[in-house]
Amino acid sequence: MSRGFVLLPFALIVVPLLVAASFVAYVLWPRWPSDAIALTAPALPITVAGTLFEVPPAAIRTAVQRHPGPHERIDLAFQWPSLAPPPAGASAKTGSDPSLRLFVTIASLGSLLSPADRLRDVYPRYVEAQAVRGAAGLAVLPFRAGTPYEGEDLIYLAGNPDRFFTLCTRDSAVMPGICMHERVLGAADISLRFPRDWLGNWQSVSAGFDRLLAQLHPQGH
Repeated sequence: MSRGFVLLPFALIVVPLLVAASFVAYVLWPRWPSDAIALTAPALPITVAGTLFEVPPAAIRTAVQRHPGPHERIDLAFQWPSLAPPPAGASAKTGSDPSLRLFVTIASLGSLLSPADRLRDVYPRYVEAQAVRGAAGLAVLPFRAGTPYEGEDLIYLAGNPDRFFTLCTRDSAVMPGICMHERVLGAADISLRFPRDWLGNWQSVSAGFDRLLAQLHPQGH
């Protein structure tokens, strides 16, 4: 009898704590809507690294990312050059023709240097000494073998690399070259991946990227 009397105060303390902890865990546990969001639904308000984007659901490549609210990253695909999401009947991951797809990843820049800082402070450590002339006023500067960027080229507007630059893999027998161009909005890093052969008209490519960012982040334009 005395033992039960001693345990009673202990139970009165522990039980409310367990109930409170269970409630907090329930509230904080990440949950998504049970009903899938239709691909034809209006653009979703999504924040990445505190930056707000308006993203059409059909452009989101994985269903688990297809919900509003904060995300660590989102992976998107768009048709080129229309910048519309892939048709509902096509695969958002590959599409019917990958050469006409623009793939976009938005994630936190975090502790990474900005693209402009990498252009100035990182890439010069690894490139060859001489650039070669590319198409449409671009310069092509290969990265040296044995460096983290082996097999890639730094391609930029000759005389004004801050205006446009990109990192590209080289064409091979099994895989065409792919380029990655980056933009920064707030603390969000936006990586745009596209076929290297688009660089023959890089001005239109860069203008298309501007239009896409205005579409995804209209409040900033």
